[in-house]
Amino acid sequence: MVLRQILLLMGCGILAVFPAIVAGQNLPSKSVHFPSKPVRMIVPFPPGAGPDIVSRTIGQKLAERWKQRLVVDNRPGGGGNIGVELAAKSAPDGYTLILVSDHFTINPSLFRKVPYDPVRDFTPVTMAAFTPNILLVHPSLPVNSVKDLVRLAKSQPGELNVSSGGNGSVGHLAAEIFKTAAGVNIVHVPYKGPVAAVTALISGEASLGFLIVGAALPQVKAGKLRALAVTGKNRSPAAPELPTIAEAGVPDYEIVAWQGVFAPAGTPSAIISKLNADIVAVLRMNEIKQALLRQGLETIAGSAPELGAYVKEDLVKWARVVKQANVHID
Repeated sequence: MVLRQILLLMGCGILAVFPAIVAGQNLPSKSVHFPSKPVRMIVPFPPGAGPDIVSRTIGQKLAERWKQRLVVDNRPGGGGNIGVELAAKSAPDGYTLILVSDHFTINPSLFRKVPYDPVRDFTPVTMAAFTPNILLVHPSLPVNSVKDLVRLAKSQPGELNVSSGGNGSVGHLAAEIFKTAAGVNIVHVPYKGPVAAVTALISGEASLGFLIVGAALPQVKAGKLRALAVTGKNRSPAAPELPTIAEAGVPDYEIVAWQGVFAPAGTPSAIISKLNADIVAVLRMNEIKQALLRQGLETIAGSAPELGAYVKEDLVKWARVVKQANVHID
């Protein structure tokens, strides 16, 4: 998988120079005068969500580089579909971009009908960031490791429950993959949004849950929840003491929430190259890396074709998971 290959490079210390090498292969001609006016970045989620944090963090540096504003345009609703449809129908001139997350590749399988095609309607620019989830339990649950949790779940089939922000959410699908990989029977309880799911977990109404690093760590540090492991291929630098779920006894388990930048299909290749080079340069800045890491997000940047290949792989993966979970939204 493309993301696994990139993460392997990160582990070997190569990723620091990789984006510069890749971007340098397709640098646009100096004759490309772009942008000459403000650029709009659509975020199909409300302020504070992962894509919004990434957009606003890199926006100021891009504005300084371009001498033009980057305007973050939050368009939440429809599980992300409203903002994505708006971007798909925008002029392919480089002045409208969109920063998406997993919903971009989950929704085509989750919804009976979506108003966009991730491959046909968009041109990839670059991957921007990713974050694993953290597997959390209520402190009253008598477990201190993933193996403890699996052992308890197997001894009490159907008695533990896992909260999520709703059917088809990443938290839900992370739980479904865990249930299958670990061979346990845990009941999924969907809530109306991630805040309600976290509240249920903190109160003890739910036994366990999966939260992105930035949302999980404050609750762990406050003693309200217990962290068992992270869902990524590698340990998170934001919580290096936590093992991965695969390390902790569930082989091959891996889920990360990613954020990537796209433009409407038909955007000129020279503009895509310029956007890629500029965004990658900003993502490689140490102050940007540290700012995002404080939010539990790790920067990851590369070429447009790499992101395109990853999207195709992700569509296949989530189609399989959604089918196994037997969940659809009309």
